[in-house]
Amino acid sequence: MSRGRRALALTVLSLVLGVLAASDVAGREAALDRRIGPATAVVVARVDLPAGAVLGPRVLAVRRLPARYAPRSSFGRPGQLAGLVTAAPVPAGADVTAALVRDPAAVPAEAARGVAGALRAGQRVAEVVARGDAQLIGPGSRIDLLVTREAADGSGGTTLALEDAEVLAAAPAPGGGGGRDDGAPRVALSLRVSLREAVALAAAQNFAKELRVLVRSDGDRRRGAEGLTVRDGGG
Repeated sequence: MSRGRRALALTVLSLVLGVLAASDVAGREAALDRRIGPATAVVVARVDLPAGAVLGPRVLAVRRLPARYAPRSSFGRPGQLAGLVTAAPVPAGADVTAALVRDPAAVPAEAARGVAGALRAGQRVAEVVARGDAQLIGPGSRIDLLVTREAADGSGGTTLALEDAEVLAAAPAPGGGGGRDDGAPRVALSLRVSLREAVALAAAQNFAKELRVLVRSDGDRRRGAEGLTVRDGGG
């Protein structure tokens, strides 16, 4: 084979290999996209925000991530948070979720101070946003809390995560953003819990698919079902 034909053959072979490599990369990217799902927008803190900070475009930013990994009660647009304030300190870069914001007109300052004063040694106040009707819940109500989780493979289950918890304060919660708000009523709760329960609830709000409040009847203080889990399909 002449030198010219050899060079031509090598050029053609290089082109074929390049096309095959590009096709393989594209196939892998498509498979990855199918596995992690579409991306969505999530509002985050642009700077460190103290409790009580007024929220607006100047202190908020937006990042994109796979929708399945976005907190259920996150927001998709900074405008959804206009007029709200932070209920607790939020570090720069952290997701701004419904549990971390409040309407300054919804709970008077005296009531907020009263919640903290109601604690006994070893207790904490857990701020939770869950599916439920605020009109059915008030200070002194007793509730159970269901947590529904979804695994990467689409499987999941619902667990009774908290049983017979005392409500210290309750108010309607701002709706979630990013297309994850299904229009169902949600309630922001301040619950009297132990430190272990507070940590578990914080993790649940970040990673659970849904939290749901079950209001207990007056005088019903029975316990013993906490941790009960029902898998998808009834298993």
